[in-house]
Amino acid sequence: MNNNKITLAGHVGQDPQTKTFGDTGNQVVKFSIAVKEYSANKDEERTLWFDVDAWNGLGERVLKTITKGREVVLYGSLSLSSYSSDVEGISVRKTKPVIKLNDFYLCGKKPVAQEETLSEEPKVKATRSKLAAVNS
Repeated sequence: MNNNKITLAGHVGQDPQTKTFGDTGNQVVKFSIAVKEYSANKDEERTLWFDVDAWNGLGERVLKTITKGREVVLYGSLSLSSYSSDVEGISVRKTKPVIKLNDFYLCGKKPVAQEETLSEEPKVKATRSKLAAVNS
């Protein structure tokens, strides 16, 4: 029985990015999620960021549906990712937690692209002027 399970609800930080491994052909889709940590003291509230990996078929589904700013609920397991980083000329091995995605659900409203918002503003103004003309 796998007891390593995690559920998170938050907003996607950036559009998902794909990485393909040439030797195996496996594909991983990476993105991050911001989760609010609330506190009774408003000054202590903060945003926690989690990296998420979606492998193969699930990664393809992520690419088709998840975009920056989208509110999602994620189900997965916690894993560790290790990598090397140069710090003042010295190679340092670092480890960070990563969510290995098992499933997800979209929730909330679909984020409106800035271009769509700009194109809708004249329609609102035109509608208001038509209403003013009808009411006078």
